[in-house]
Amino acid sequence: MIEYQSKQLRNGLTVIAHQDSRSGMGVVNLLFDVGSRDEQPERTGFAHLFEHLMFGGSANIPDYDRVAQNMGAENNAFTSSDLTNYYISFPAAQLETALWLESDRMLQLDFSERSLGVQRQVVVEEYHQRYLNQPFGDAWLRLRALAYRIHPYRWATIGKEIAHIEKAELAEVEAFFYRHYRPNYAYLAVSGPYEFSQIFESVERWFGDIPCGARLPRNLPREPIPEAPRYEEVCDPALPADALYLAFPMSGRDEEGYVAADMLSDVLGRGRSARLYRRLVRDKQVFGQINAYVSGERDPGLLVLSGHPAEGVSIEAATSALWNELNELKSQPMEREEWQRQINQIEAEYHFGHVQGLNVALNLCYNALLGEVEGINRHVARYMAVEPDAIRSAAGEVFCEDRSSLLVYRR
Repeated sequence: MIEYQSKQLRNGLTVIAHQDSRSGMGVVNLLFDVGSRDEQPERTGFAHLFEHLMFGGSANIPDYDRVAQNMGAENNAFTSSDLTNYYISFPAAQLETALWLESDRMLQLDFSERSLGVQRQVVVEEYHQRYLNQPFGDAWLRLRALAYRIHPYRWATIGKEIAHIEKAELAEVEAFFYRHYRPNYAYLAVSGPYEFSQIFESVERWFGDIPCGARLPRNLPREPIPEAPRYEEVCDPALPADALYLAFPMSGRDEEGYVAADMLSDVLGRGRSARLYRRLVRDKQVFGQINAYVSGERDPGLLVLSGHPAEGVSIEAATSALWNELNELKSQPMEREEWQRQINQIEAEYHFGHVQGLNVALNLCYNALLGEVEGINRHVARYMAVEPDAIRSAAGEVFCEDRSSLLVYRR
C-alpha cells in the first residue's frame, strides 16, 4: 500500500505528497494534461516541441540543466498522445531548489527566437534520426494514419509533418504555453524523506501565486469503428527483414474494457512464456521475433501485434499463422495456470516498479490525471478481477478482421 496525501491549491494545481523515509533522494514529478491529441491538424508536434522548450530557459533561470547538474540532480521528460511529463530526482536537501526550478518555468518561459530556433532544430534532427533514418522507424507514423481517420491519435507525438515544427512561429508557441501549461492543467507529486506538511508548505510557497488559465473543454471526435480491413505495404530492398504490424481498435483507459484488452496483450506477448513466442517463435519457427502490446491511451486506442517473419517464411504465411493463434484464443477457454502466470507477472512488475520514488511519483500523478489517485493502490486488484472467460470475450470483441489495420514492410 502506497501512502500519500493530496490537496489542490487555489490556482487548481493538484499536489500529491508521498513520504519515503528510507530514501536519501527526493523526487519532483510534474505532469501536464496536454499531449499531441490537443493539437490542431495543421499544427502538430507542438506538445513534443514544448517538452524541449521547457529546458531552454525561464524568467529567472537561463539554463535549467546547469542548475540541475550543480545540485546533483537528474532530470528528463517525455511526451505522449495524452500528456507531457517532467521529472527531477535530487539529494533530499535540495527540495527547495527543485521546486524553484519547476515553478519558474511554469510561471514564464524565456520565449525568444533564439530558444525556439535551437529547440526546433533539435526536434527536426530527432525526427530524421528516429523516424526516417532507421529501418521501420516510420512504422508508428504509418500505422496511426492507417488505423485512425478523424481522431488526433492519427498522428504521432513528433507530428504529422515535420514542416509544422519547421514553420512554428513564436506567437503561436507562446499561445500554446499559456493555454496548456497552467497550474490547473498540472499534477505535481513530491516523494522523499519529508513530512507531508513540509511538502505542502513548500509547494504552496513556490507555486501558489502562479495564475491559472481558462480550462477549456475538449471536443475530440470519437473514431468510428472500421467496417473493412485496412492495408498498407512498404517495399524497400534496403530493409534488413520483412515485418508486419497488425492493429485493432480497443477500449481507452477511461473505459471499462481496457483492463481485459491489456491482459489479452499480456497473454499473447509478455515475455518468452507468452503464447506468441512459445508457439510461433520457439515451436513452429514462423517468426524470428514477435510482440503484442497496447498503445495505452485514454481515448480508444490500439492493440498491436508486430513481428518479423523467420527467414524463408512469407508475410502471407506469417499473417495466417498469427490469425490462427488469435482465433484459437477467441474460441477456446484459457487454462487457469496461464491466467495465474500473467497475474503473478503483473503483481511482481507493480511491486518492483514502485521501489523507486520516481516511479511512485509518476504513477501518483498519472492516476490523479485519470481521476482517482487511489487507483495506484487498486491496480493489481483490477487485473485480478478479470477472469479467463473475460479475456476470451475480449479476444472475440477485439480480434475482428473487418476492424484490423495491417501494415507490411516487404524487403
